[in-house]
Order: sequence, then C-alpha cells, then structure tokens
Amino acid sequence: MFALATAVAAAPAFAKDAAPAAPAVAAPEDAGSDIVVTAKSTRSATTLPGTEIQKLLPGISPLKAIQTLPGVLYITADPWGYNEQNAQIFIHGFAGNQLGYTMDGVPLGDQSYGNYNGLSPQRAVISENVGRVVVSTGAGDLATASNSNLGGTVETFSSDPLKRLGAQATQTVGSYGTSRTFVRIDTGTFGNGNSAYLSGARQRARAWDFNGLQGGYQANAKFVHDDKVGKLTLYFDYNDFTQPNEDATTFFKPSAGGTATAVQLYTPYTKPFFYPDFAGYRNPYLSALGNSPAAEGGNYRNYYSDAQRTDYLGYARYDAHLSDRINWSTTGYFHHNDGAGVVAGPLGQSITVAQAYLDPAYATLPTNCRFSGNNNGVRPAACTALTDSQAAAAGAALVVATGGSGLITRTTEYRIDREGIISALNIDLGDHKIELGGWFEHNSTTQWRRWYAVDVNNPGSSSPYIRPLSAAAPLFTQYQGEARINQLQLHLQDTWQATDKLLLQAGFKTSAQWADGRFPVQPRAGSLSGLAGGLPQGKINTLRWFLPAVGANYDFNGHEQLYFNVQKNLRQYQAYLAGGGGPWFTGSQAAFDTFATQGKPESSWTYEGGFRTKRSFSNGIGLEAQINYYHVTFIDRLLAISTNPGGIAGGGITGGTSILVNVGNVHTDGVDAAFTLRLGRAFSLYNATSYNLSKYRSDYFSSAIGIGNATGTCIGGYLVTGGVVPTCGKQLPGTPKWLNKTVATLSVGPFEAQVFGDYVGRRFSTFTNDASVSGYFLTSLRLAARLPEDVLPRRKIELSLNITNLTDEKGVSTLSIGSATNSYSAYPIAPRQFFVTLSAAY
Repeated sequence: MFALATAVAAAPAFAKDAAPAAPAVAAPEDAGSDIVVTAKSTRSATTLPGTEIQKLLPGISPLKAIQTLPGVLYITADPWGYNEQNAQIFIHGFAGNQLGYTMDGVPLGDQSYGNYNGLSPQRAVISENVGRVVVSTGAGDLATASNSNLGGTVETFSSDPLKRLGAQATQTVGSYGTSRTFVRIDTGTFGNGNSAYLSGARQRARAWDFNGLQGGYQANAKFVHDDKVGKLTLYFDYNDFTQPNEDATTFFKPSAGGTATAVQLYTPYTKPFFYPDFAGYRNPYLSALGNSPAAEGGNYRNYYSDAQRTDYLGYARYDAHLSDRINWSTTGYFHHNDGAGVVAGPLGQSITVAQAYLDPAYATLPTNCRFSGNNNGVRPAACTALTDSQAAAAGAALVVATGGSGLITRTTEYRIDREGIISALNIDLGDHKIELGGWFEHNSTTQWRRWYAVDVNNPGSSSPYIRPLSAAAPLFTQYQGEARINQLQLHLQDTWQATDKLLLQAGFKTSAQWADGRFPVQPRAGSLSGLAGGLPQGKINTLRWFLPAVGANYDFNGHEQLYFNVQKNLRQYQAYLAGGGGPWFTGSQAAFDTFATQGKPESSWTYEGGFRTKRSFSNGIGLEAQINYYHVTFIDRLLAISTNPGGIAGGGITGGTSILVNVGNVHTDGVDAAFTLRLGRAFSLYNATSYNLSKYRSDYFSSAIGIGNATGTCIGGYLVTGGVVPTCGKQLPGTPKWLNKTVATLSVGPFEAQVFGDYVGRRFSTFTNDASVSGYFLTSLRLAARLPEDVLPRRKIELSLNITNLTDEKGVSTLSIGSATNSYSAYPIAPRQFFVTLSAAY
C-alpha cells in the first residue's frame, strides 16, 4: 500500500533510520511498502521502498521513481526515466548537477549528461535490485560522498541477498515493442553467515516517435558475509546500454519572432530522426551539398542521435564491530566507464568545423569566404576571392571528403577511471554518538570530440548501434581534454540525546578538490566559436575547511515531532573538458587564470524546519501528515554563457566555448506538505503539495569574464562592461512554483488498483521570465492480481498492467534554457503507453 509514514530516530514507536555506514537493506519483496518520511535525526528525508518503485513501472529508474515525492521534479523522454540526454531533475529549486547522488554510499557524480565523474543510478544497480531510495530534499548528511550537493541528496541502496534459496523472474512487454526481462537467483545462507545473488536484465524498446532502439544488458552480483565480528559486502555491476536521444524544438520570444507564452501543442511537436531511412534523408530532405531545408532554421532534423554507455562498478565494504560501542566501516570502490554521445546530421550544419579540417585551402581563405552554418557550397555575399562556381566546387569536395552522403557524424567519447575509499568511525558514548569519517577519490577522465564520415555506399557502418570508434577511423579529432581530479572530504558530527524528547546534532565537513585539466589535442583555429588561442589549461585547487551543520529534533509524545536543520554546502568546479559550465572550457587562458585565482565556487546555506504527525484511530483509520518549510541562500551562482547560443538553442552540433559568469545570489523559500489517509487495509490516499519561490537577487552582464562582486541587490554589481540581463527578482527558469503528487490505492483480496497523479505547474522558459510553458497533469494507472499463496506455497506470481500518461496529455516535459535570452528548447511529453508484467518468485 502506497503510504506516507513517519519515523524518528529518538522514538522507539517509529522505525529507526539506517545509519549511512550500513546501507544494506532487505530484499525488495521483503521491504516495507510505505513511503517513510523521517527526520534522519534532524534533516527532512523520504524513503521510497523498492516494492513501491516497481509498482510505478517495473524496471523504472530510481530517479524517475522519486518524482512521486514532495518537492521533486524529474522528467525525461521515456517512461522508465532511462534517457539521460534530456533528463531533468529539480529538488527545491536546485538542478540535477547541484545535488548529490550515491549508491550504497558510493559516489555517482553529479549526473551531467556529459559525464566525467560518475554514472546514473539505473546504470549502477538493476532497478529490480533496488532496496530503497532515500531523498533528502533540504541538505544531505555530512557523510554523503559528493562534491556537488548544494541542495539535497538522492541515495540509492541495493538489496541484500535473501536468507533462503530463491529465484525471481520478471517479464514485461508493451507499447513500441517493449520487452524487459529480469532474472535473479539467491543462494540463501550457506557456510558460516554467507549469502549471495546473481542477477541480469535485458531491455529493448523502440523510441515512441522514431525507429531508434533503446536497449542493453545489465548484470549485478552481491556477496555478504555477516558474523559477530563484522560484515563483509562485495558488489559488482556491469551495464552496456544504448539510449536513442529525443530531439528538442526551439522557440523564440516575441522580439525574435515568437510568442510570449507557449501553448501546449507545439508545431513541430516532435522532431523525429530519419534512421534507418537513409535514402529518404539524403533525398529529398538534404540538398546535394548536405544542407537542411532553410525554412526549418534551427529546427532541422538529424539522421539519428544516441548515447552509448558501458560501465564496470564494484566495491568492497567491511563493517567492523570493534566493540559493542564502536563500529568502523570502510569501503573501497572502483568505476570504469567508456561511452560516446553520437549525432549524425547534415554536413551543412557542421560545415564551419568540417571546412576548417577538410578544406586544403582553408588556411589561405579570407575569413569572409569561409562557409557559414547550413551554407555548404554557397559563396558568402561579402566574398570576392571566390566565384559561385568555385564555392560550389569546394562544397562538393567537402561532401566527397565526408563519405559522399551529405551527412557527417559527431561524437563526444568518454573515459572515466575512478578509485576511492570511504571510511567512518562511529562511537556510542550513551547520550552522545560521535561519527568521524572521510572520503577520498582519484578520478582520471578523458573526453574526445571526434568527427566521422558517413559512407554513401555503406550506410550501415554509420549506425547508432555501432561505436564509431570501432567502426572506422575518425576524419579528425577536433580536441581532446584530460583531467586528473582528487577529492577529499572529512566530517565530524555529534548526535546528543539531550533529554528523552530532545535530540541535538552538530558537526562540520571539509571539502577539497585538486583538479588539473589539459588538452593534448587543441582545436584548429576557426573550428570552435569564441576561442582565442587554444583552450585553457591548468590547475584549480579549492579548499573549504569549515562547512557547518546544526539541528535538533523534538519528539512530543511518540506521535508528533518537530525538527530543524541549518547547513552550509559547497559545489566544486566541474572539471569536464568537452563543454559544459566549467572553467576549462572558457574561451581564453586569461579567462581561466582569472577564475583560478579570483573565482568562487557555488555555495549555499539551507535552513529547514518541519512538523509531522502519525495517528491511528478506530476501525483501521490512520493518518500521517507532515509539513516542511525551507529557506535557501544560494551564493555565487555560476552561469556558462555560450559563445554560440544560436547553434546550441537551434540544435546545432558545432558547439562553442563559454563565458563563465558569476550571476550573484538566489534566495529560495518553499513549503512541502503531504498526508496519507488509510481506511483499513483496503484503501489509502497519498497527496503531496509543494510550493517553491526561487528568485535571483541581482542582474547579470551577458559578456564578461565573470569575476564580479554580486551585491545581492537589484543594481547589477559587476564592475565590467557588457549587456545587462535583467534577472533581478525573476523566478528561476525551468523549476515550477507548484507541484502536486497523488497516489490512490485500492486493495481487495489478491487485486490491487492504483492511480498516480503528477501535476507540474507553469514554468518560465527564459531567465527574464518573459516566456513560459503551461503546466500539465499526468495520470498513470496500475492494475495487479496476485495468485493466492495457498495455491502455490512459497511462490509469488503476479500479473500487472501499467498505463503511463493515461489521458495522452501533450505538452512540454524537459526545458532546455541554455544561456540565450531570446530562445529556449522544449522536449515533448511521451504519449500513452501500455505495459504488461508477469512476475514470479520462489
């Protein structure tokens, strides 16, 4: 039954929250079936058990599942939440790469699509093996291994092996050729306290608006040895996934020829890829010189785009019981990733890069004679050094040089090698519980920007399911970035049971990063917009010794409780060297050096307080409710302003450097309120309403190195020149003021029906709040029937039907704001889909 339950560490009437050092939980089928809201001593947190996750949709991503929780917005193009290219998450106004993520305590990085320091939770553990997900919407524990958690944290925990021999199998089929298979075998307890499981999953589904295939394989293995001396846990994850990317539609403000408020049904609503219709894409869609239709502008269509990811993740943890009062937990982990983000599209849209590398006369061409975007073979009007026929011949030669098809493939290829150690010593001194710990990680990461030919005579070699690196040598490597990053985090915390009712908690953490970024391959002059000389290189070391936290929890009577928490957090600079918002992709060495010596990383102060109650009445009626208020001061917010905003907003793939600007502070005030009403075991109603007001405290300059002095007032505050963007007093774009989540559950004997509702309010789509997208309300339905256990003892057999987007709502899911002030990009909501699942366990 989907319900909201409360828990307090200080009150035995409630379930205790698990300590961070001991993340193992019961297997999914043995987990509790309530959403558990707990103070986590003094912080607001919500636990979503694995059983409830699988009810939302079997195989769903842990991040997609938490969209049912208060204050959380998670949206993406596919119903499972697997597609990472357009995934978007906001928690209390903080975006995805400003939050912290772990799996069994192991850091997962900041979840940026251009990944350099981790992997997504669904790639770290098979969905059916998730024991629970804990979401701290205000501030995460001091021990959380993350260097990006300005806001809350998302902690995913894998289930432990079963104590008895068993097997589980699940098969899902459904819309757009979906087929998902999951199998798990548990050994049960053997030897002296040993247990283990092996499991695997395979998923295959067609994208809903084109013929791209989402699919891949994943395997998990876990071993546990538990005795009175301690507990040893070994875990391994392997995955190999391909995710077809959805494409966005670009909209413009009235000053740029658009409308102020976007309507729900857009034209075009989708921009489906042509793959595998190679002939139809070449002709009539592309011209002979590889230019897309001029009338489509930035809303042209690519041939295909996808994300290919392979990960190996493992850890070994030992929880040593040094005495009945002292426990020492140590985890060593490793992670290797290789992958590629791939897009194949019109040569004309990438001609500014292709010509710089493939035209022998490029170096001697006057600047005004070089081709502009989507004008391959077209002589610029100002060019007098070429005739029209000479320009056409040069354009034709570029088509030949890129395979003769009029297409070109661009990749961003990734490698990550991380090793780390996490350790925590917990000492129980009676009324005082001391925790001392640390986290260290070394990360070696490389990104390549490469371009490949699309052979007109062998189009099969250019496929979203063949890694370009292994299929053919690249035409050229535009640039290569390498970073070596060391992270260190230490924490000390005291939890004091001051009275039977009052729990006090205080502590602090340090956060340090030593990052060195280099470019063994620099881009050729003219191939990357905004570049003066080469891409910047060098070291940025950041150390903050004292990031404090203090809080309290007061339990009135075992039913009602009051808590508060105040905490400071820091987000270290992103050391991603293939774009993004880090200092290493600014347009000059001077800009980088200024940031390295004068820049300030983003930081935040979070203040939260709440009240909750849990009451049981006669006739099986129960009520749990909670309300949480929070205030956040977000300091030194950084914004990467693209030097090629038209190309990015319009879907162009040539890219460009960025100007990194300190845009001042953001103040956030918000309230989350949730309740669960239970009428016996037959019916429950869960509802959560959230209000978030996040506003900028100053304007910013659109062209500057970015080391300004934000005053926190509406007068700008930057001693630089450039255009002022009037953001002061404006709501953060992309994050709605209002969210509402509803789950109604009816259980009658072996039958269960659930209706899920998700309301997302209006969102601004520009920094200046002069364009917006409408709110929407999505509903989903689940019907399930379980075979009674007395029919087949010790066996669970269940058949379920899930319908996502029940009313076939249309509108905007993910918003891509970028840094342009005159346009934004929007992704569509996936249509209604049906899935049938047969699950069995022994």
